[in-house]
Amino acid sequence: MDAIKYPIKGACQCGQISYELLEPPQMVVACHCKECQKLSTSAFSITAMVDAKSVVFSGEMAHWQRPADSGNISAAKFCPGCGNRIYHYNPDQPDQIKLKPSNLSDTRLIQPVAHVWVSEKQDWFEIPAGVKVFDKQP
Repeated sequence: MDAIKYPIKGACQCGQISYELLEPPQMVVACHCKECQKLSTSAFSITAMVDAKSVVFSGEMAHWQRPADSGNISAAKFCPGCGNRIYHYNPDQPDQIKLKPSNLSDTRLIQPVAHVWVSEKQDWFEIPAGVKVFDKQP
């Protein structure tokens, strides 16, 4: 398989928001919490942890937030046209973002190294061998 070449372009479904990921993520995580199941309309949500400076965004994003189980704020940026989530972040840690990488043009980097909130995972989903597993947020 060819090596992943950076930058990688990404965009929402309607194309109103686009971005370039300039370097590899620090890690990719699958979250099985009920909130992420609602977000993804699937069994889990995928997140690529990246430095904010490693992503260049184009387009005006909308904002939404909620309190997280940890007591932190889970904020999100999304396309106001099609509604695609682009990334999440904690306003107290603006240098780190949780990119939603399924909208990248090259999705080979989506290889979770950890599964979190498995205490809420769907019973039918089998977690692959060799990845870290956490009942809640580590």
